[in-house]
Amino acid sequence: MRVLVVTGSSGGHIFPAVALVQELTHSEAQLLLALPRGTIFDPLEIAPVQVKYLPAVNLSLKLNKKNLLGLYAFFCCAWESFKLILKFKPEVVVGFGSLNTLPLVFWAWFFRIKTIIHEQNVICGRANRLLSKLVDKVAISFSATGCGLNIAPDKIVLTGNPLRREMQLLDKRRAREFFNFKEEGFTVLVTGGSQGAQRLNAVCFEVFSAYPQKERLQVIHICGRRDLGDLKEKYAASGLRYQLFDFFPRMQYAYSASDLVICRAGATTIAELQKFKIPAILVPYPFAYAHQAANARVLEAFKAALVIDEQELTAERLSVEFARMPDDPQRLAQMRRGYPCQEQPDAAKLLAKEVLSAHLM
Repeated sequence: MRVLVVTGSSGGHIFPAVALVQELTHSEAQLLLALPRGTIFDPLEIAPVQVKYLPAVNLSLKLNKKNLLGLYAFFCCAWESFKLILKFKPEVVVGFGSLNTLPLVFWAWFFRIKTIIHEQNVICGRANRLLSKLVDKVAISFSATGCGLNIAPDKIVLTGNPLRREMQLLDKRRAREFFNFKEEGFTVLVTGGSQGAQRLNAVCFEVFSAYPQKERLQVIHICGRRDLGDLKEKYAASGLRYQLFDFFPRMQYAYSASDLVICRAGATTIAELQKFKIPAILVPYPFAYAHQAANARVLEAFKAALVIDEQELTAERLSVEFARMPDDPQRLAQMRRGYPCQEQPDAAKLLAKEVLSAHLM
């Protein structure tokens, strides 16, 4: 059985796709993973899979030179996707969202190849919303997502959001030793997702550097490429104990070492927080159809996380929320207990089962 998996360029799209590929390696399926060129993550580091790179597509509704180039890239992606379908001859195509997946999934539908898409967010993205009308199955991560799709209920399957095989809780001492941290320090993880988050980076550093008991803090800060140089200089002069990364694929160490996470609310981040049950302060990305705000409210409803909207994110506001945490272990424990069991704990297995049985549809 030949399975072609296609995904967008962000970690929120790539990591669930890689989790599915990892699960499918246990089967006899022949696998091909299609990624946009320029992707910051190399899937070969964790999954032995054939990889094909397609032109990266970045389109908006604006009429400008950049968007015209994006339209050209879209047609190039469509042509490359057409050739890939003819060459690989997949029996099933699985898409994980973003405009990059649209041409390949469309061609699969056109040639009557079995198709499945996976939606990671509570609110379905534009590409997946469009493709949901064409594909054979729509796998969702949250039960609420199905209510927003105007398709036949029997096309929808709740699988959850697949996490990579290595995303397992580690011993806290071992995880902190990995970062050369002390066992007893209060450890906070900051991450803006695979692309970074400039405002979140700046505000978090301001709060940490002004914290009156800096010697208690240990900071793991994943900042993205854009802010790495600036933050490297600032942290070096701050007196803080820290580890700074532009991108960090071994997140199981970061989560296992941390007492608190300050982060965006991408779907994969939400799934990982549920897996590791870590108290969080969430600052949802305010654009992209408010996907992250809806994701964040899920954890807020369980009292497992606090939510600060982007327009309210200031050093003063974050400092008020953060300052309470190191001295209130009972509150942190209560937030951990707020996490429910994941809606579907074996998301990768469930999605792989749907893929492998697709030929019976």
